[in-house]
Amino acid sequence: MKTIPTVLAAAFAAMAPSFAMASCGASFCPVNSNWTSESALAEAKNAFDLRYEYINQDQPMAGSRKVYAGQIRAHHDEVSTENRNFVFAYSHNFDERFGLTVSGAVGARDHLHIHNHHGAQIRDSWDMTEVSDVRVVGRYQLTTVTDPLKPVNGGITFGIKLPTGKFDVANSKGDKAERSLQPGTGTTDLILGGYYHQKLTEYGASWFAQAQYQHALNSRDDYKPGAQLGIDAGVRKGVGGNVGLLGQLNYVYKRSDSGSEAEPASSGGRFLFASPGLSYAFTSSTQLYAFYQVPVHRHVKGVQLTANRALVVGLSGQL
Repeated sequence: MKTIPTVLAAAFAAMAPSFAMASCGASFCPVNSNWTSESALAEAKNAFDLRYEYINQDQPMAGSRKVYAGQIRAHHDEVSTENRNFVFAYSHNFDERFGLTVSGAVGARDHLHIHNHHGAQIRDSWDMTEVSDVRVVGRYQLTTVTDPLKPVNGGITFGIKLPTGKFDVANSKGDKAERSLQPGTGTTDLILGGYYHQKLTEYGASWFAQAQYQHALNSRDDYKPGAQLGIDAGVRKGVGGNVGLLGQLNYVYKRSDSGSEAEPASSGGRFLFASPGLSYAFTSSTQLYAFYQVPVHRHVKGVQLTANRALVVGLSGQL
C-alpha cells in the first residue's frame, strides 16, 4: 500500500487557505490535513479533499498575555469573531513528478466589536457568508527513495493566490468590515514551499515536515497583507487496519499588514499550535479525519483576537 496521496501532500500550499492573523483574528486554522493516513492515492490521477473548520476567536491577546475586551482601550474594542469554513481542493497528477491543486473555501463569519465614539460605546457587527480567495499551486517531486522499509518523497510547491474573494463586504448599516476581516485580500500572492515525508513501515508510522511562504505581489485599495511563513511537522501511527493516531505542531509567523486601510499596529505575530487528531480509512482510497487544535504559544502585535481551540473535520479520496 502506498503512502498518503502524493499530489495532495505535495500541494498543501494550495489546500490551506490564508491563516492571516490580524486585529479581527485568524479566519483559518493552520492544520495540515494531507498527512492523515496511508492510502493508494499516490497513483491517482485525480483526488479531492473536503473539510470543515470551526474557529471561535473570543480571546483577546496583547503581546503574549490574555486580556478582556476593552481592557486596553482603542478606537474599537474587538470582542469576537466566529468562523465556520468549508474548504475544498481538487488535485490532478500529470505524471509521477508534477501535479496541480486548485482550492478555495466558503466561509461564514460573525464578528462583533465595540466602537468607542466620543465616550459612547457602539456595538458594530458583521454576519457574512462568502467565497474566499482561490489558490492554484503546483508541485514538483525532487526526491524519491523506494526503500520498502523507509520510502521517502520530497519536493517543492509553487503557485499563486488569486484575488477572487470580496474585500468590500458591508453590514446592514452599510459599514464596510475591516480589511483583515474581509473574505478576500484583493491581492495576488506568490506561494512557495517545500515538503519531506517518510514512511517507517516496520513501525506502522510515518512523519513529515513542510514549509510554506506567502507574499503579496501588489496592494489593492490601499491594503497589502503581511507576508507569512508556515511550518508544519507531524507523525502518524497506525492502530489496527483502518485507524490512525495523528499529531502535529504548526508554526505561523506573519508580518504586519500595510497601507492606509490596514492596521499595522494590530496585525502580525508568532503562533505555535499543537494539533492531535484521528483518521479512519473507509477504503484504501477514502478516509475521514479530525483534528483538535490548541495554542501552545501566541504573541501578537497590538491587541488581537485569538482562539483557545479549533476543530477540523474532513474527508479525502480519489475521483
